Amino acid sequence: MNSDAGSGDPDTVLVENFVRDGFVAIRGAVPSTIVEECRQEIDDGLRARGADPEDPSTWTSPVVRLACPWTDAFARAGTQPVLWSVYDQLLGPGRWRRLRGVGGSIPVRFPHPDDPGDAGWHFDGSFDVGGELRVNYSSRGRGLLCLFLFTDVTDDDAPSEIKVGSHMDIPRLLVPFGETGTSFQTIQFPESTLDRPSAWATGSAGDVFVCHPFLVHSATWPHRGTSPRAIAQPGVSMLEDFDMDEPPRCPVHQAIKSALV
Repeated sequence: MNSDAGSGDPDTVLVENFVRDGFVAIRGAVPSTIVEECRQEIDDGLRARGADPEDPSTWTSPVVRLACPWTDAFARAGTQPVLWSVYDQLLGPGRWRRLRGVGGSIPVRFPHPDDPGDAGWHFDGSFDVGGELRVNYSSRGRGLLCLFLFTDVTDDDAPSEIKVGSHMDIPRLLVPFGETGTSFQTIQFPESTLDRPSAWATGSAGDVFVCHPFLVHSATWPHRGTSPRAIAQPGVSMLEDFDMDEPPRCPVHQAIKSALV
């Protein structure tokens, strides 16, 4: 199952794939020279936590989570014109918050037999209420989820698993909670969602998966590769929330409204 932006009119194909599948893969979005600078900073962060990426004897945990640095290298990674163009296509120009960086966290997964404790089906929370991450049916506060690959990721490297088209199942599950929403951890997915076909976030360092905020996904384990793998997981925030009483103003809005019909 592949939602790479491909042949045909690129803009049309990208939007169609996104609305249908809930994600698109932008291959080579971040140039290799910038990826390497970011990797060096990730490696420094790991060494500060006692996990040397070049010394397997220090890989004592299946996952180490780092806050994504707000540095020049990550600023260049997060502001690549190709990515901002995709965000404009999916959310509308001037409707999302432009960060000078990537943001979010970077879970670095290591070859390790233990359960990392975070491999479960979910979609990400989008707004904070008293320290609790919540979601509502209009995806208040969040326009997109992005997966920035800062290392090569193969099938053996504990790639994120994605339920293709699952973004269409979520709005109806959230309607009973109204505008105030609920904790994203309380949502129980029907079997029909988990029976959807899977895709895996695999590719080369510099690839970016751009996902609908309601896309259901999971970490996988164990990591059967030979080296640590690093993926940043930032959200793209909206400047104003989607109005479900208005006609669709962008593909993300369109998908939510279509799911509620």
